[in-house]
Amino acid sequence: MDDNKQFKPLKLHFTVEQGDFIRAGEASSKIKKVLSQLGFPGPLIRRVAIAAYEAEMNIVIHSWGGELEAEIGPEHVKIVARDRGPGIPDIALAMEEGYSTAPDKVREMGFGAGMGLPNIQNCATEFIIESGEGKGTVLRILIAVKE
Repeated sequence: MDDNKQFKPLKLHFTVEQGDFIRAGEASSKIKKVLSQLGFPGPLIRRVAIAAYEAEMNIVIHSWGGELEAEIGPEHVKIVARDRGPGIPDIALAMEEGYSTAPDKVREMGFGAGMGLPNIQNCATEFIIESGEGKGTVLRILIAVKE
């Protein structure tokens, strides 16, 4: 992105439905498209797209629905994923690569390999998980334009 280009933060909001594998990935694709249209660098777009996709898929697979929000600014991209779901009882365990609570039918479709949260963490400058049993989950992801 041109360092001289300044703009007001752009906010995007998406509703994500439980089990909707047909539309799963649409929100992250739209975020990626906007970043590309704004001229952000490819490596940043890739990190944001991966983090947004993983967060979106977690809502589809593990919750009763939720929302994904992105705030795109000249210095960073913020993603917030909120779900209505059972929550994560053990966040440390959920952060381990390969750990998954996805049902067999989801795994048979090629999802639920237990890499979602670790992939988000690897892409993020800052990553915060707020969750508890029966309380749903909120993921707060910040990805800086310049690392």
